[in-house]
Amino acid sequence: MSEKKRSGDRSIVRNRKAGFEYHLIDKFDAGLVLTGTEVKSLRAGNVNLVDSFVDIRNGEPWLMSMYIAPFKHGNIHNHEPTRPRKLLLHKREIEALEKGIEAKGLTIVPLEIYFIRGLAKCKIALARGKKMHDKRASIQEKDTKREMARELKKARDGGR
Repeated sequence: MSEKKRSGDRSIVRNRKAGFEYHLIDKFDAGLVLTGTEVKSLRAGNVNLVDSFVDIRNGEPWLMSMYIAPFKHGNIHNHEPTRPRKLLLHKREIEALEKGIEAKGLTIVPLEIYFIRGLAKCKIALARGKKMHDKRASIQEKDTKREMARELKKARDGGR
């Protein structure tokens, strides 16, 4: 189901390291339960997904250690920067995540935070950690693609 891109829809932050550190198996879109100052800080782009992960407690998914900077115009009711944040998923999606964690020894990593129709969403993935040789293969593949693109550009430009 592809939705039409609207003027208010935009990506806030991507966890680019996740694709390098993990084999991404299955992706899910989850809603985020946030306070007002967190939303304002997100809109300003003051968020960091490094070292964050998803934990399932009592059948509820929680986004742990995601850093959202305190809102600079906030008052004494400003939010705690690294508090756990609840994710909103359908029950069957939560069950699929739980099965993946228990049976297959996988983990759940956040990939992206974005706004769609004014609502904050988080794209998460069920993932398996890569071994060192897998990471080397990813680097080699990226270098090969970059070299091929360079050669194609050179051929298109007439060898200049």
